[in-house]
Amino acid sequence: MSIINKIKSANALFYPQHLYYAPEWLVLGVNNICNLHCKMCDVGVGYSESNFSKNLVGSKPLHMPIELFKKIIDQAAIYFPKVKIGYAFTEPLVYIHLEESLLYAKEKGLNTYLTTNGLTLPQKAQMLCDAGLSEISISLDGTEEIHNEIRGNNKSFQQAIKGIENLLELPNPPAISVYFAITEWNIGNMKAFADYFKKYPLKNLGFMHTNFTPQNIADTHNKTWGNQYHATLSNTQEINLDNMDLSLLFTQINELKSELYPYPISFSPDISTSDQLQKFYFRPEEFFGKKCNDISRNMMIKSDGTVIPAQGRCYNLQIGSMYKSSLKEIWNSEVVAKFRSDLNNAGGLMPACSRCCSAF
Repeated sequence: MSIINKIKSANALFYPQHLYYAPEWLVLGVNNICNLHCKMCDVGVGYSESNFSKNLVGSKPLHMPIELFKKIIDQAAIYFPKVKIGYAFTEPLVYIHLEESLLYAKEKGLNTYLTTNGLTLPQKAQMLCDAGLSEISISLDGTEEIHNEIRGNNKSFQQAIKGIENLLELPNPPAISVYFAITEWNIGNMKAFADYFKKYPLKNLGFMHTNFTPQNIADTHNKTWGNQYHATLSNTQEINLDNMDLSLLFTQINELKSELYPYPISFSPDISTSDQLQKFYFRPEEFFGKKCNDISRNMMIKSDGTVIPAQGRCYNLQIGSMYKSSLKEIWNSEVVAKFRSDLNNAGGLMPACSRCCSAF
């Protein structure tokens, strides 16, 4: 860890009430719609009561106004000139102001990063390159048949691959990474999936274990924290964790780790034993990580200008509004300062944080 990062960690640990450094990421919820129906996602299955769903959809307007976007970028360029601008929710490729917003961020000297399901990537590839997108992350959950079944669209995989190929044919394409969400439906497909992408010059291929909050964990959390940071069950509507073949999953992970690929392969979290797999999926009351890694480096801004901590999996806690305060003020607002302090006092994580990706 560099000296600068050590200083930041010390600041976040010992004086979370005021962070003297800038955020690393501004995560933008530029729209509230998705064009797929993913089985492992509350939005995809139409479950609207979870924090995750409420953080991704429900705010109005449907698309972040370009005036609001420019206000965010203008302030970021002044206060946080090295911050990364992340288009992450819900499906940013359908954002009606995508091209104009990317060009504006580029004009202000800010790097942009976009996470997408890739369904409309073939049509958007040229524009993304011309607008100066720095990096794109594409969510795919298996080879063609498996991915399309999970995502509820029989052309989803093919479209994403075509989009990747279109990008690679263009000059100065963004760096390309692919991320695979591990679920009961694709465990046996992980190795074949990684092998499929050997022919593509990826920056990274990542495998992400299921992020979830079961009802019993939400109930335990709410006994202590419910009045301040209410938890809900999340991403469990169609997932049945009892169907996870952990023996097969362990085999697939070891096979992936034992083979040399032309790109880095990452796991979130990086699980190396069968007991750790059992703990992760069947003992969610036990923490898998020591602290939230995002509350002291990220903010997420919804389409209505509301700012919430970290990213879409966090509590539905308004820490500020772009229509009432500046980015600089919101970064250390009274609400988020208390939340950071409460997290520290809880030991780094609260019960409902136990299977959030920010903890790993």
